[in-house]
Amino acid sequence: MTFPGPTRRRALVALLAILVVLLASCAQIPRSGPVGKSKDESAGTPNAPVFFPAAPRPGASPESVIEDFYMAGSGYEDDYPVARQYLTQAQSVTWKPDKRAIVFREAQVVKTAVENEYLYELDLAYSVDADGVATHFPPGTKETIPVTLDQVEGEWRISKVPDGTAIAEETFKVIYGAYPIYFYDPTFSYAVPDFRWFIKKKTVKSMTSALLAGPAPYLRGAVVSAFPSGMKLARESVPVVSGAAQVDLSAKELFSASAEDRQRMQNQLALTFRSQPDVINVELRADQDLVRVEDNGSVLPPVLDKSVPARQIAINGGELVRYESNRVSPLPDMQPVAGLGPHSPAESPVSQTAAFLNGDKTTLYSIEPGQAARPLTTRSTLTGPSFSPHDWVWTAGPGASGASEIVAFKPTGVAPGMTVPSVTVSPPWLSGRAIKDFRVSREGTRALVISELNGKTMVQITGIVRNADGAPKDLTAPITLLTTAAPDQGVWVNGSTVAVMNSSATGSVVPELLSLASDEPQQLAPWDGLTSLSAGNGTEQIYGQSTEGVFQRVGNGWELQLKGPTEPAFPG
Repeated sequence: MTFPGPTRRRALVALLAILVVLLASCAQIPRSGPVGKSKDESAGTPNAPVFFPAAPRPGASPESVIEDFYMAGSGYEDDYPVARQYLTQAQSVTWKPDKRAIVFREAQVVKTAVENEYLYELDLAYSVDADGVATHFPPGTKETIPVTLDQVEGEWRISKVPDGTAIAEETFKVIYGAYPIYFYDPTFSYAVPDFRWFIKKKTVKSMTSALLAGPAPYLRGAVVSAFPSGMKLARESVPVVSGAAQVDLSAKELFSASAEDRQRMQNQLALTFRSQPDVINVELRADQDLVRVEDNGSVLPPVLDKSVPARQIAINGGELVRYESNRVSPLPDMQPVAGLGPHSPAESPVSQTAAFLNGDKTTLYSIEPGQAARPLTTRSTLTGPSFSPHDWVWTAGPGASGASEIVAFKPTGVAPGMTVPSVTVSPPWLSGRAIKDFRVSREGTRALVISELNGKTMVQITGIVRNADGAPKDLTAPITLLTTAAPDQGVWVNGSTVAVMNSSATGSVVPELLSLASDEPQQLAPWDGLTSLSAGNGTEQIYGQSTEGVFQRVGNGWELQLKGPTEPAFPG
C-alpha cells in the first residue's frame, strides 16, 4: 500500500494558502465604532491568516485519516472543530491541542505489527510548548507519534493520540509568528526579550499567559519578572477594548503587590504588547474591576535594546587606541602596552577600564588610566575579553585539568597589588567542548557562546545567573542557534541578533546574522580576509577588518573606512 507523501501535502498546503489570502481580510479588528468587548480570538495580529481544513472523507483509509487529522490542525479557530471530527467522541473530549505543536519537514504514516496501531514518523524541525517556547532541530531529527484507530459507524476514527498538533513547516510559518515577551534584568534597569511562537490570531492572551508562567528555561535565574509566582489570569481571555488590553489578574496577588511592583507589571505588559498594533495601552484589573496604577516617578521604564557608544577600541602601532568617526586617537592617560603585543582589545561600557590578550593569546590583562597593565589569568589559550555592564570582564579557556572554564574578573577600582575579585564557572553542558568565543549581551543577562566538539561547532545563548551583589554565579543550559557555517567568533548586534563568522586571513569569509526570532541565518556579502568582527547599534553598523583595513557593512557590500587600526571593538 502506498501512503500519501510530501507531494500531496504540499499541494494541500498550497490550496489552503489560497484560502488564507482570500479570507485574510476577515481577521481585521475594527478600529472604530461603539465600545464593546472583543473576543479573545480576535485579540491578535490584524489580517491574521485563517485556514479551513477539510472534514473527514467517507471511506478514507486509516493512513489518510491520520494525515488529514494533522492537516486539520491548521484550523485552530473555535478550538479545532474540524480536527476533532477525526477523533472518537471520547478522544475528542480529552484531546488538548494547545499542549504542544510539533513542526515537521517531512512525514509518513507507518503501520505497526499491532492491529489498528500506527506511527506518524516525522523529520522534526521545531517543537513548541504550551508557552510558545520553541526548540529547533537540525534536519534528520526524528520523532514518532503513536496513533490508534477504531471504526465508528463504518468509518475510521482516531481513538488514542497524544495531546498537541503536528504541522508541516510551510503551514506553521503562515499560522505562527515569533513575538518577544519581556522580562527584566535583576536590577529592573533593562528589558530582556524572550522570543516565543504563538498563533498570530491569538497573540495577546498567549503572550499574557506566557508572561505569567515565567521566562524560558535558558533565562530562568538570569532575568526577573514583576509578576510573582502563582499569579494567574482571573479569566481565560484578554479582551482588547478601544485599544486597551484588559488584563484581569487574581485579586489577592495583585492587591498584595506594592505600587512599584504594579507599575513594573504594567510596564512589562506594555513592552510585551508593543508588537500588537491594536493594543494602545494596558489596564490591570482584579475580578474585572479596574485597578488604577499610579505613576509617582519612583519607577523608571526599563531600557529597551541597550545601545553602545559610537566609539571603538582598537590596536594601532602596538598600542590601545580609540577609533571613532574614521579617526584614531590615544586612549586618555593609558600606559604603553606595546611590549605585551596586545590583541583582542575590549573596553568597559561603564568605566575607563580596558582589557586585552597578549601576543600569543594566553594571558588576559586589564588596564586603567594611569596604571600599568595587570595580568588576570594565564592559560594555554583564551578567548577575547568581553565586558558586562556590571564591569566584570569575561574570558574562557582550559583550566588546570584541561576542561573548558569561563572566568570573570572585576578589576575596576582595585589597587595595584590587591586581589582582583574573580569567579570561575564550568557548566556541565560545556563538558568536553572547546570554547571559541564568549560575548556578554549588552544588558548583561545573557552570553553568546561558540564552542566545538569533535569537529562540530555550536552557536548558543546562555543566561548569566548572578548573586544578590551582582557577582556572576552560574550559566544556564543554553538554546542553540542554527548556522550554515562553523564560526569561530561572534558579536551582539542588538538585543535579539548576533553576527558570526569563520575568520580567515586568506579565504573568502561570509558573515551571518542569527536572530532569536528566526531559525534562518541571513548571510551577509562575502569579503576576502576578514579576521575580526565588531558591531555597534544595528545591522548597518557592522565592521570587519582585514589586512586591507577596516570595512563597514553598507547595503549589501563592504566599504573601506580606514587603514591602520586593527581588531576594533565597541564597548562591551
